[in-house]
This record gives sequence, C-alpha cells and structure tokens, in this order.
Amino acid sequence: MKKLLATTTALALGAGAAWAQDNEVKIGIILGFTGPIESLTPHMAAGAEMAMSEVSESGKLLDGMTVTPVRADSTCIDAGAATAAAERLITSEGIKGIMGADCSGVTGAILSNAAVPNGIVMISPSATSPALSTAEDDGLFFRTAPSDARQGVVMTEILMERGIEEVAVTYTNNDYGKGLADSFAAAFEEAGGTITINAAHEDGKADYSAEVGALASAGGDRLVVAGYVDQGGSGIVRSALDSGAFDSFHFPDGMIGSQLEANFGSEVDGSTGQHPGTDSPGVAKFEEMVGDSFEATSPFAPESYDAAALMMLAMQAAGSVESADYKEHIMDVANEPGEKIYPGELAKALEIIAEGGDIDYVGATAVELIGPGESAGNYREIEFKDGAITTVKYR
Repeated sequence: MKKLLATTTALALGAGAAWAQDNEVKIGIILGFTGPIESLTPHMAAGAEMAMSEVSESGKLLDGMTVTPVRADSTCIDAGAATAAAERLITSEGIKGIMGADCSGVTGAILSNAAVPNGIVMISPSATSPALSTAEDDGLFFRTAPSDARQGVVMTEILMERGIEEVAVTYTNNDYGKGLADSFAAAFEEAGGTITINAAHEDGKADYSAEVGALASAGGDRLVVAGYVDQGGSGIVRSALDSGAFDSFHFPDGMIGSQLEANFGSEVDGSTGQHPGTDSPGVAKFEEMVGDSFEATSPFAPESYDAAALMMLAMQAAGSVESADYKEHIMDVANEPGEKIYPGELAKALEIIAEGGDIDYVGATAVELIGPGESAGNYREIEFKDGAITTVKYR
C-alpha cells in the first residue's frame, strides 16, 4: 500500500502546492502554559518547535514550505477556554494541524468541539486517558504517549516487585486522574494487591489536611498520587509529609518533573514513579540536539518532538497540508516497513518520501502506533535518591 501512496505523493509534488499561501504552513501548539502542569509545557512546546524548525530549515517539505508554530493555552483544566483557543487558531490563524492538547479532558473537548467539526488533525504528546481510545474522531486523533490502561499495569509491576501490596490512592478529579486511578486499581487488584482507599482531590485548594486525614485513616504501605505537580498533587504530598501521614509515595507521569525535586527534594527519598520514556538510540540523539536549550528529559518533551515530526512527515507523504489528505498517512510514516528515522534526520526522511521511498519513524520515543493511532507504550521507571529523580530502568 505504501508504494501506491508514494506514487500519489510524487504526482502531488509534481503538481505543486496550489493550496499554499506564501509557502507557509501553520501548526498549532495547544498546551497548558498556565495551570497545573505549567512547569512541563515550556519544554513540550520547545520540543515540537525544534522539529518544526528542523523541517523549515531543510527546505524539503513539499515545495520548500516553512512551518510556523502558533501557540495557544489549553489551561489543562478549562474545556471551554481550550476549545475557544483551538477555534481561534483554526479560524483566525488557519492552522493545518494541532500538536496537542496536553491534559486528557481538554484534549477530548478540543477534539469533539473544534477538531472534528473542522476536520483538523490532532496529535497529542501527553493526553493519556483510556477513554480517548474510543472517542469519535473521524480518524483525526493520534497520540505519541501511551494510554493509561498501559500505565496502570506498569505501576502495578513496579510496586509489586518492591513488595508493596497495600496502597492508598488519591487522584485529581478529572478525566486523567479518574481514568488512571481506575486503570491502576483494576491492574493492582488483579495482581493481588489491596487498595485501602481510592479518593479524588480537587486542585486549587490551600489546605489538603482533610483529604490526607482520610487517606491516613485508610492506611497503606505507600500513597499513590495521581495528580499534577504544579497543583493539588504537590499539595497532598506536602500535607502528608507535614502531618507524618505518609513519607513514601508513588508518582505517575503528571507528578514527575524538575518541579517535584524543587518542591520536596530528599523529603521523598525512596519514593517511586514512572512516566513515558525510552532508552532507544533516538532519545540520546534528541538529548544531544537539545543541549542546554531546554530540558530534554522533561516528561513529554520527546513525545512533543515526535508528534510534530509525524504530522509534517505525513504531509509530505500526502503531498498536501490538508488534514483530510494527510491523516491517512500518519500510521504509514510511523511504522514499518521503511528506513528508520531518528531525531535530526527529518530532512533525510522528507527526501526519501519525495523520492517514493518508505520510512519507519522511530524518533525520540521509539514510536510505534497501534490500534486507533496511539503509542504502544514505553516507560521510564524512576526513584528518588538524595533528593533527585534517578532512572531505575525502562519498561
């Protein structure tokens, strides 16, 4: 099938790009630049923009098109504001795709209220709710981060291997938190573990003593905090430490980042966690490219580079920047067969596609898209030692 698509691409490239205005294509970057993960999103945006700059500087996208990123704030938590931001980028800026959104609730809102009605492709680097796997998307939605159905299993494996078979769980009261807590509970209990309490918490509170009191009463060998590092999740941890309710925690992806180290340091030594990540050759190349320009190891920064790269490579394969055309090519450029493509090799990939060849985009996160266009899933297991996040291994 790829050979047929390549022929179509060659014809489209030969015919030129009549749809281009000023030889520029705009791609939206919709992330929570304010809100509960605002310490993570600058690195995510920088990762996506690095891929866009790489393609623009190559001069090899279609007829030498340049790619212009256009940022908008999802807030991570306000579905109305996120939808309005997406609609503005679509109608006023004329974007041809969305790298984003970030948090699952606003991602679903943008998908159903803006992307699908306007036929715009979305590739999220971080929306992990299992519910998005079955969302009505007209083939427009993809993600480079794995579903939390997978994360729940990985969490279970990490805890069980450490002999932790009884935990309390608190989760942020939204699609992400509830979906992850449910996935973890199912996997943990199936493995023989006991969850003493599975309770929601609200973000934005000044005092979490009541929530921590309920968690402490239920007890457990460790407290699982499925929250946000810049919001209630850190509030829960601080209250638990100050009250002596818990001194050992397990942190899923929304809690992991340099801000967690800054907030707690050695106070949470021995705590564990995981976030999407890989030790593939691509991640080393990505870190080398990034240097000191932003945090290459910040959660979802590599996934953001890959999300943007996949979108542009699919445009090249389709010979078009229109979502209706290139959405059919995203799975093709992401998977075998073809020459493996790593960070820094986007120009080579564009050339191969233009010449009718096949690529297998590996990228920074060992990309493999399955099922409804989502990542098969690799995770970095972490542990706090001497106040710092350290890598245990990859799963």
